[in-house]
Amino acid sequence: MLDFPFLFSNPRQADSMVDGPLGKMLNSRLNDKGIVVLGYFDLGFRNVTNSKRPITRGEDLEGLKLRVIPNPVFVETFKTFKANPVPMPFAELYGALENKAVDGQENPYAVILSNKFYEVNKYVSETNHVYATNHVQISKRFWEKLSPTEQKLLQDAATEAQNYQRVASREVSSKAVSELKAKGMMFNEISASEQARMRSEVKAVHDKFSAAYDPTVVKLFKSELERVSKL
Repeated sequence: MLDFPFLFSNPRQADSMVDGPLGKMLNSRLNDKGIVVLGYFDLGFRNVTNSKRPITRGEDLEGLKLRVIPNPVFVETFKTFKANPVPMPFAELYGALENKAVDGQENPYAVILSNKFYEVNKYVSETNHVYATNHVQISKRFWEKLSPTEQKLLQDAATEAQNYQRVASREVSSKAVSELKAKGMMFNEISASEQARMRSEVKAVHDKFSAAYDPTVVKLFKSELERVSKL
């Protein structure tokens, strides 16, 4: 569900979502599977790059062959906008962009910069279509071998690291945009009204995948999404 498109307008909303009741419920579900979640690190909003044109509205995605991670939510999202999503391992991506097997891809700015996609794509558009977060986890079996004092020390350290990492990651993302421009990429934002229109167009994607999930989780997810949308 956290991969659903256009959930958040800013990082504060995402933080509140994973730090709040929904995050705690998901953590408890993972705990039942032998995993203890210590926190959520920021990876940032994912954005589209391509070699054809700027993306200023949903219709601009039509016909673009875009590499996506092998995730059915991502595939359905881009099909909604009549793009041609191509699931592909990340290791194959640069070569596919270079030889024009795909027109573009989507990733956070820091990933776009560090992997030199500016060499093979001209346009970078601030679609902010998915917010990416990485949860920090530890084996429950190992966790239970620790004393209460050790558990507290580890949790406190993880929380401190999480809070620091989120700030640092967002600073890196902001700097990455400037560097991508300096490398020659053409950058454009998408208006708030167009973001809202694109969000409404992917409602069917939310509904399709939500139908397969535990109704209790879905109900909390929807109420929390409404709460954080005001932040």
